[in-house]
Amino acid sequence: MNQPALCILLGLICCTSCLGQEIKIYKTFGGVRFEMDTLVISPKQVLELLKVEPMAYQEFKRAKVNYNVAGVMGFTGGVLIAIPLGTAIIGGEPEWGLAAGGAALLLASIPFNRAFKNRAVNALELYNKNHASRIMPTLYFAGTQARLVIRF
Repeated sequence: MNQPALCILLGLICCTSCLGQEIKIYKTFGGVRFEMDTLVISPKQVLELLKVEPMAYQEFKRAKVNYNVAGVMGFTGGVLIAIPLGTAIIGGEPEWGLAAGGAALLLASIPFNRAFKNRAVNALELYNKNHASRIMPTLYFAGTQARLVIRF
């Protein structure tokens, strides 16, 4: 292969990898994790990145409201459970009604967390549909040879 064609091919690969900045979402046990080019980003940063796509931005704003509500309810429920447990550990008379209320808050936060996940996935699908690169270069090594496969 001659050098000008090789330079053009390598330039094409570099340009497509720079343009295809796809945001990926990974569901974890307690929530989700967002990644862009192997960099973990927060929901607030995702919201800033989605401003260029109005439909995805509005959907993620609704998702972020659910995220905030679930976080507040979960934290409050955890505190309400921890107070009677701490009282029981130090030997006092715990009020188990607080623990029951905390458990109810934790259970009530689960639907908000699920709604956040679903809306976030929808928003990222809208964003990635227009901003992901369709050209996928892959470099394979076999012994002393290398092979470049470009899929469209």
